[in-house]
Amino acid sequence: MATKQQLIEAKKLLEQHAPKGEFLAYINKDEAQVLKNLGGSGRIVEATQIPSFDVEESRVLPSPQLESALTPYIEKLRPLIGAQINTAAYDPQVAAQTQLQTGASQAAQGLGSLVGPDAYQQFMSPYQNQVMDATLSEFDRQQTINQTGLRDSAIQAGAFGGARQGIMQQEFMNQGATDRAALQAQLLNQGFMQAQQAAGTDLAARQGLGQYQQALGQADQGFQQAKLDAGTLAAREAEFEPFTRLGLVGQQLAQIQPGAFPTTTIGYQQSAAPASPMASFLGGAAGAGGVLGKLGIFG
Repeated sequence: MATKQQLIEAKKLLEQHAPKGEFLAYINKDEAQVLKNLGGSGRIVEATQIPSFDVEESRVLPSPQLESALTPYIEKLRPLIGAQINTAAYDPQVAAQTQLQTGASQAAQGLGSLVGPDAYQQFMSPYQNQVMDATLSEFDRQQTINQTGLRDSAIQAGAFGGARQGIMQQEFMNQGATDRAALQAQLLNQGFMQAQQAAGTDLAARQGLGQYQQALGQADQGFQQAKLDAGTLAAREAEFEPFTRLGLVGQQLAQIQPGAFPTTTIGYQQSAAPASPMASFLGGAAGAGGVLGKLGIFG
């Protein structure tokens, strides 16, 4: 009978011929079948005639509960492989300008009449001529009164019809004409300044109103855009719902027996559109990747 030392030496000798990374161990037939199920071939090492179950990676066999859950999961998965996504259902849309915005733009096209050398004309008072006529008429009346007084004074002095009276009369008429022209110019200038000021006030008021209309219009347009974006997001989520749902189911299947499959935690973000529906689904279903490979779905 071999001694303990001899057995140890024999073990060391046999392990020298073992494949890299393996060591000598006892297994029964059931354990050998488990290793075969995991990919080990049970090939015989020529030098020792001992079988080697060289497995690429260690896995834990799925539980019966997980195996039974896979059947409906795979049935749902198969139609999605190669499925076409209707991307037109969630095409981006831009809200049109509101009536307030278009109205403000159209009104701005007429603001050119409120600037330039002729901008004052439409703001001239329709009563200005009446005011001027009344004022000048009063001036003429006063001139007539003063002229009559000048003549009466000449008569009383006995100089009526003389050269001196004629000179005084001519100077009075010349000064009256000058004063009348100055008064008329003053009235015209006053009307011009008032019209010009009114034109500037109207321009500022229209600019302020246009800004207010634009602000209200942009706010309304933003609200309409938000509704369009919400509809686009809802349509997109509806198109991707089967992929998203099965991806989340795949994660849950991986948790039935922890350690049974390599898992990856996937964060789901609603607002971001996946670059590829199938790639997104496969990322979400990473927890069931080992099962799919085992069943030959992806080769």
